[in-house]
Amino acid sequence: MENIAALYLAHLNPITNAHEKIISQLAKDYHVYVFPVVFLKKGREINTRTFPFPYELRKKMLQSLFDGHANIEILPHYKFVSPFIKYLPPIISPYSWAIRSGILHDVLEDRFISYTGDKAERIALRFYNLHPIKAKRLEISSTNVKELLYREALENLRKDEHNNNMKNSFDHSNHNNHPNYHKDTNIQDTLREESWQNMVPNTVVRIITENWNIVEKFAQSLDKTIKIFGMKFPTEGILH
Repeated sequence: MENIAALYLAHLNPITNAHEKIISQLAKDYHVYVFPVVFLKKGREINTRTFPFPYELRKKMLQSLFDGHANIEILPHYKFVSPFIKYLPPIISPYSWAIRSGILHDVLEDRFISYTGDKAERIALRFYNLHPIKAKRLEISSTNVKELLYREALENLRKDEHNNNMKNSFDHSNHNNHPNYHKDTNIQDTLREESWQNMVPNTVVRIITENWNIVEKFAQSLDKTIKIFGMKFPTEGILH
């Protein structure tokens, strides 16, 4: 049987159960090349609230799931180098075609398809002659996971602040009753009802937990991301 490659270009920030399912299914019929998108400025990766986890950490997440799988490779060639404006408008810009060349550089197979669950992205991939196959949108997106991650981080930070304030109040007062003491008692129950931990593989849960400082950082940050021609870019690096 002729070998055919499958190109999976995605943000993967972070990897979800749906991502794992898609890659595993593709690997049954294709040699899968996974390309997590990367944004660079002067050799430094730019991360934002929309793109919090750097490439090496996303690669680690993928390796925790697929390391040793001969039919799956993770490559860093889906990258945009500032100024990002040079890639626009897509299709017309020669720099956008250079990304295509970079993606295909290490693809060994003569024939290949690409995968996306987004209709607009599928049209773009068709214009770039990357032969997208028809697919459904992810049931669980990285955006859903990030919203829950940031919610939990902010709730925990507020809880820590509340506990510190309570401690200071106890240290400076002999009162035993405080009206706000049980203010946040339902936080954990609410989070358990819709938990990000249920949306990502167990090994990815561990990696995110080990790097919780990243979640806390971006949970408290404005989202410095802009969408142009349907494509999301960090605002830093757009023009220079």
